Amino acid sequence: MIITTEYVDVKVDGSPMRMCVAAPKPEGVYPGVVFYSDIFQLTGAMLRATARLAGYGYVVAAPEIYHRHEPRGAAIPFDDEGRTRGLEGAAKTPVAHFDADCRAALDHLAAHPRVAQGRLGAAGFCLGGHLAFRAALQPDVRATTCFYGTGIHNGKLGQDADARSLERASEIRGELLMVFGTLDPHVPAEGRAKIERALKAANVNYSFKLYPAEHAFMRDEGARYDPEATDAAFVDMIQLFRRALV
Repeated sequence: MIITTEYVDVKVDGSPMRMCVAAPKPEGVYPGVVFYSDIFQLTGAMLRATARLAGYGYVVAAPEIYHRHEPRGAAIPFDDEGRTRGLEGAAKTPVAHFDADCRAALDHLAAHPRVAQGRLGAAGFCLGGHLAFRAALQPDVRATTCFYGTGIHNGKLGQDADARSLERASEIRGELLMVFGTLDPHVPAEGRAKIERALKAANVNYSFKLYPAEHAFMRDEGARYDPEATDAAFVDMIQLFRRALV
């Protein structure tokens, strides 16, 4: 499916949050998905993933997660200096700000003329996987995919040492997909087991998918990129969204 792409600025607490919004070109209404980047913001890799998801028939909004600290349009390089900059951006951001940004992005999609009413989802990578998990706590989010979400198992998110995301799992009303690489040191086996125990105890409608891959295996730049695992995990997400966002 051919898509269109634009950038919009949404005010959140007086700060403009820039989002890349990609949508199918054919007329009609489609489900809307908030799509979170990793700590590097809207890099080429993230924009390509956004366009790819939109091509399956979704209006996709990818926000700049550090809009309170970084200039609009800032994509952080994939190098040691960029990693430090991205982690510092996270450390400056309280969870309350991430949550406010989430609500603003969802509200933008809900009001979008191309988005079908009541058909909202979320997805994200790494830190963005945790942000997607936070989005799943919103009552109007019907389906969420978290790709190797960091900090969910130990509570660490941004400025907060314990965001209590996992403790709030019973608030999730939609369907949840958790995707991890088994070689990921940031979310080890014991962390994944803790997440799954909590989701079961909270009666969340969830599924787990594991791939023999490293952290950030879906970023199509760098030594950890695994094309086969990426394609399979992407299909997992599409299957969820086509089942739950109808």
